Formats: sequence, structure tokens, C-alpha cells
Amino acid sequence: MLVEQNITIDSACEHHFLPIVGYAHVAYIPKEKVIGLSKINRLVDYYARRPQVQEGLVLQILNDLQQILETKDVIVSVIAKHLCVSSRGIKDQSSFTTTLEYGGCFSETAMRNEFLKIITQQKL
Repeated sequence: MLVEQNITIDSACEHHFLPIVGYAHVAYIPKEKVIGLSKINRLVDYYARRPQVQEGLVLQILNDLQQILETKDVIVSVIAKHLCVSSRGIKDQSSFTTTLEYGGCFSETAMRNEFLKIITQQKL
């Protein structure tokens, strides 16, 4: 399993045009194709630059990687703070949003849990 984690997300909510900031974590099981690590970061950045909802962001990243790598064995998680929540309405300063999309072998609980364990063990 290849895991690229803590990829900076700097996006905007498509409903309020306020910032969404956080991190993406992406993993895949290499098969016939592999890509350079920076390409994963570039893909995340490409989609994060558009105003959107967080659920759409993870799906776009997942679908593109599955197509590029020609495998369903991809998982994407985004953990972000939405300024539309913290600066307007409820003004909740401490909440954040986590989204997770996956396919292939990550549909198995054990593989998904292995990914989640890796991304929660912050190293470096």
C-alpha cells in the first residue's frame, strides 16, 4: 500500500465561498501502473482549487486515481475545517469535517482500518 498523507487542502465552500482548509490522505495498492508521488499532490490541489463541497472533492480525487491507475484499490480521506461553520451561523470554532471514499480492496474492513491506522500515526 502506498500512502501519501497530509496533503494541504485550500478550497472554498461552493455555498458560501468561504475557505475550507485541511488535509487529504490518499492511498492505493500498486498494480500494473504507478505514478509519481507529486502527481497525487497535484491532483488533490487541482480539485481543491475549485469552489465545492467536501464530499465532491474526495469523489473526484478517488475517481481520477482509479481511472489513471486502472485499479479500484484506492482510498481518499479529507479532514478539513469549514470557515462557513466557524465564522457564520453557529460559529463553532472547534468542529471539523471528515470524508472518506474508497473502492476495491479498501471495501474490506481490515484494509480500511490499516489505512486509518497509518494516517492517525503522525510521523516526521
